[in-house]
Amino acid sequence: MALPDKNKLVRNFARCPNWEEKYLYVIELGGQLAALPEEHRQDKNLIAGCQSQVWIVMSLDENGALTFEGDSDAAIVKGLVAIVFSLYQGLTPRDVVELDVRPFFTELELSQHLTPSRSQGLEAMIRSIRAKAAVLA
Repeated sequence: MALPDKNKLVRNFARCPNWEEKYLYVIELGGQLAALPEEHRQDKNLIAGCQSQVWIVMSLDENGALTFEGDSDAAIVKGLVAIVFSLYQGLTPRDVVELDVRPFFTELELSQHLTPSRSQGLEAMIRSIRAKAAVLA
């Protein structure tokens, strides 16, 4: 997965002149996620609290860092999944538990442009990832 790191994400969002461009960039990021194998589309990987269907699979690599796979049935939500993965990629489970990513969404100016249901879904994704990371830590 070749998602941008946190700093590049912030720079790329800053280059978007308006919300429409940011929206298109979010969708483009979602398109960069690798296809999620069918066997991962199980209830245990489904994120509760999302209006759209969102699957997130986490595992540890040989260095103890988390790796992520995910998908959604909605393009914008899939882009939000990609952004969340960008913020957490390469971190250990303990790092994920300790990192509050919400300020990044404010910095990206996403928070104020998401519908309440998408904001709740984003919050559900973050809660789920942090809970799973706590188990792995």
